[in-house]
Amino acid sequence: MNQYESVFILNPVLSEQQIKETVSKFEDFLTSRGAEMVSKEDWGLKKLAYEIQHKKSGFYHLFEFKAPGEIIAAFETEFRRDERIMRFLTVALDKHAVAWAERRRAKLKSKSN
Repeated sequence: MNQYESVFILNPVLSEQQIKETVSKFEDFLTSRGAEMVSKEDWGLKKLAYEIQHKKSGFYHLFEFKAPGEIIAAFETEFRRDERIMRFLTVALDKHAVAWAERRRAKLKSKSN
């Protein structure tokens, strides 16, 4: 199983409940197909560099997970079908990116304590 990182931007007009439902939908999609969630982060409402669908901001979320490569295409298709998702990007992490992500998570954890 490879390790992946997926960042997606949710429409800013969604309620807190709709955001939670959407995030859990995609998390359930991955775990039901054998993926293992390594980390998930809510980056909150951020201003966009340019307008997307006439919106100037969006709710950012990050998933880091281990999964078989064949489910990534289905995962991205699910992103495309959901109108609440404005943009997404999924990348495969090599050993250096995995090490960097672990250091970043440890740094964030130490800051929050």
